[in-house]
Amino acid sequence: MASQVTADEGGIPAEIMNILEAEPGAVPVAGLTAGPDIPALREQLAILVSTGKAKEAIGVQLTHEQVKRLSDKDVEKYNKRYESYIAGKTTETLITSFLMVATKAAGSVLPIKNVEALQNELQSDYIITNELSALAGNLALKCGKLLALASAALITTKHIDFSARPFGVTQYMDAEQNPGISVIGEHSSVIGEH
Repeated sequence: MASQVTADEGGIPAEIMNILEAEPGAVPVAGLTAGPDIPALREQLAILVSTGKAKEAIGVQLTHEQVKRLSDKDVEKYNKRYESYIAGKTTETLITSFLMVATKAAGSVLPIKNVEALQNELQSDYIITNELSALAGNLALKCGKLLALASAALITTKHIDFSARPFGVTQYMDAEQNPGISVIGEHSSVIGEH
């Protein structure tokens, strides 16, 4: 999906990065200012470096030694980039899975010429992806970790062959259509075969 928004090295839109980097790190709580947990954020960056995906996720290739020497402000900045990267990937995955399931379901009911072409066209439509992105963002805020279950369900559903009959249905239908087949428990056999 092509984007018209300029992005930095990590693929994060420049406007979002400007907002995130300008946002103060402290959150007021009952008149007090509680800062972010810098050691935990630094550890998260170290884990990211260990996976080898730092360049892709935050736009900068760091070493463990560099992560240890980062200022608190840089630790916050890189973690905000990482959060944006994760949010973008999550949204992209949910949109793709949802559109695949929706087009597959529609294809099982409607005579669609080319389901894959329909999926590609829907995924490249700005209005659809923009609205689904907003919906996915709202779901992420409200549902949090339950979104992983929804994603797993969508991914599983897109791999279901809706045109196939379940094993048990096929088995009993075969027995009705061919009286030479006997159905006993979960196994079927042809009468007279050894």
